[in-house]
Amino acid sequence: MPRPFISIAILNWNGVKHLQTYLPSVLETQYPNFEVVIIDNASTDESKKWVEELGHEKIKWVQLQTNTGYAGGYFHGLKQVTGEIICLLNSDVAVPPHWLDAVADAFEKDPKLGAAQPKILADQQRTHFEYAGASGGWIDRFGFPFTRGRIFTTVETDQGQYDDETEVFWASGACLFVRRYWYLQAGELDPDFFAHMEEIDLCWRMHRVGASVKVIPQSTVFHLGGGTLNYGSPFKTYLNFRNSYYCLWKNLHPSERLPKVIAHLILDAVAGFKFLLEGYPKHTWAIVRAHWAFFEKAREMKKRQVGTPLSLKKIPGSLSKSVVWKYYAGGKKTFRSLF
Repeated sequence: MPRPFISIAILNWNGVKHLQTYLPSVLETQYPNFEVVIIDNASTDESKKWVEELGHEKIKWVQLQTNTGYAGGYFHGLKQVTGEIICLLNSDVAVPPHWLDAVADAFEKDPKLGAAQPKILADQQRTHFEYAGASGGWIDRFGFPFTRGRIFTTVETDQGQYDDETEVFWASGACLFVRRYWYLQAGELDPDFFAHMEEIDLCWRMHRVGASVKVIPQSTVFHLGGGTLNYGSPFKTYLNFRNSYYCLWKNLHPSERLPKVIAHLILDAVAGFKFLLEGYPKHTWAIVRAHWAFFEKAREMKKRQVGTPLSLKKIPGSLSKSVVWKYYAGGKKTFRSLF
């Protein structure tokens, strides 16, 4: 019986150096039924020329006319991708030859599996989890995301402590597998997010339509991170804070929506003052701008509901406590110590 056809979709924006460094490992994948689709977000560098000169039969090129970020780029580009299973793979991820096997097995065994990720380690420090995804994403009672292996700025060493295949709240966009059927049922990626947290929004909607989300640590990949926006960028701060509200307002159960947003506003004020005290006023201003952007779009966001609203406590991968309080007041720096 043939293995599921997997389209590995790599979004590119002026990333020829990343393609030169990381694409060769993807092309060396040992799996019988896959393609590589490069979705180009209106690059102006030598990306297309380099890929054309590579001349690899597995590569398909999809050209977009404008740069609409991660969410918009994939939203438009995936409409030209045909795989039953699609892997949204960052251009700065190195993969071992058999990285698709365990993930394909998981999708074959569970028809309700809508999204999944492998274990993601740091490419430049392969003994440690990678900041963006680690071993699966969780969310706390107020809607703050964290991962098995990284809480805020604390990244754990990988000692096999999170090697169990399990359901999670969200899977990382650095290497996000989706089943086409459930991706469409959940309403696809939301281009309004531009970048950051769009995968959390998508996975939340997958839960709402009856799909599951898992981490498959039997597959491991290695992510450089910060390839498009570095972690200290005020624009990244703006997107993270704005998109957290987009995500909450669209997906929270009506009974939870207002109190959790108010809690976020209070904690954001604390974060803003912290940035000021540390000498980063641009990040404080980014938070203010994020709030205004959310308020301007709240009514529209509230109308864009998909599936059945679920209380957070009914979704796998949700923590019934505050990760902010546990981390900063309780000194709980690892995922296991939260419980």
